[in-house]
Amino acid sequence: MIVLTLGEIAELTRGRLDGGAQASTSVTGPVVHDSRQVVPGALFAALSGERVDGHDFAAQVTAAGAAAVLATRPVGVPAIVVADVVEALSALARAVVARLGATVVALTGSSGKTSTKDLIAQVLPHLGPTVFTEGSFNNEIGLPLTALRAGEDTRYLVLEMGARGLGHIRHLAELTPPRIGLVLNVGAAHAGEFGGREKTAQAKGELVEALPADGVAVLNADDPLVRAMAARTQARTLLFGESPDAQIRAADVRLTPDGRPSFTLHTPSGHADVIMKLYGEHHVSNALAAAAVAHELGLPAPEIAAALGQAGPLSRWRMEVTERADGVTVVNDAYNANPDSMRAALRALVAMGAAAQDRGGRTWAVLGEMAELGEESMAEHDGVGRLAVRLNVSKLVAVGGREAAWLRMGAYNEGSWGEESVHVSDAGAAVELLRTELRPGDVVLVKASRSVGLEKVAAALLEESGEGATAR
Repeated sequence: MIVLTLGEIAELTRGRLDGGAQASTSVTGPVVHDSRQVVPGALFAALSGERVDGHDFAAQVTAAGAAAVLATRPVGVPAIVVADVVEALSALARAVVARLGATVVALTGSSGKTSTKDLIAQVLPHLGPTVFTEGSFNNEIGLPLTALRAGEDTRYLVLEMGARGLGHIRHLAELTPPRIGLVLNVGAAHAGEFGGREKTAQAKGELVEALPADGVAVLNADDPLVRAMAARTQARTLLFGESPDAQIRAADVRLTPDGRPSFTLHTPSGHADVIMKLYGEHHVSNALAAAAVAHELGLPAPEIAAALGQAGPLSRWRMEVTERADGVTVVNDAYNANPDSMRAALRALVAMGAAAQDRGGRTWAVLGEMAELGEESMAEHDGVGRLAVRLNVSKLVAVGGREAAWLRMGAYNEGSWGEESVHVSDAGAAVELLRTELRPGDVVLVKASRSVGLEKVAAALLEESGEGATAR
């Protein structure tokens, strides 16, 4: 964060100094909400959760060097007492971003937000210092904390924006007004929570509505609901996709033998070939979105292509590919799942397993519930089960309750009748099955919504490999 005094922060947050806090004391470190992240000069935000109250750590963080605590009550140490800590963080972030003058790039979508944000975060540093959302820290707490990490030299602030309903993205955009707004897609993810795809599109489109007249709306030309958002913004639009009229587009899309996408990137300033380190064809759209942002900010096509080719995964459990010492490959994509990402992951699994099948290896899809699909849930789970059979995935392991049963039933109705598909109760049962069945050369995809916790399956499989596991 830019250096501010406690007096300045108190004024910006409408708080009062307490516990011996001096108005002239400077906050020279970051603003954090985790006591383990405190360093000398930091400001500690005492958030109250269901299990932990940050106020209880006030003495500990002060002893660790925190300049003060942002709190809702006196805590016996130097503090800025405010009415609401989250609102205070928002006010502080809004003020800091306004002072910085950095270009704010905000993105949203039903799927691929974090992967795309991670790509942008690895491309824009070629133009200047960049601060970006860590992981999926994309809500009313994560966004201001991310913005407050920006310093005097920050040129680009890349912010992922999530939403649980109408008005959420509008609120986040008010905190950190973007000049570039990127909408990736509108899918079935969270359809149950929003009330259908049209409502989801309404919520995601709040981002482009927040753009200024001299801003840029970067829209997916291949998604009709996103493309239609051009009518909802006063900003100039820039289209990306495989559509012929997209200004940033991909041609000759293909997968390498081990499942990595390659394509020719076309931009108004030129074209260049891209071979990605990431796995799965779905990353082509993510890469085009990142390329569109970079192009808008002035990076030439060859440099964009080179940066995309060098970019790797920054966030956990998103197509993490590890080969065990015994030759079993584990693909941990267990952070989250929706119908679009599930289909993409299955296709990536099949591509990665093609060479393994030549050596007698098999492809395993260990899948669990896709949450928040509402009335579409049964049909979408059934469809994923059917797709696994159509793609000729060797083994389907459906993990969990009712939704997993729908996955298994879809596979069964598509023609998977023997031991090609099985329904197990939980992650532990899946691990026991895989322990007895896996053999060298097999490729195992693990994917479900975050609430299912299938990362435990991937972790157990990799722990068994002992020494010699290699990330790819």
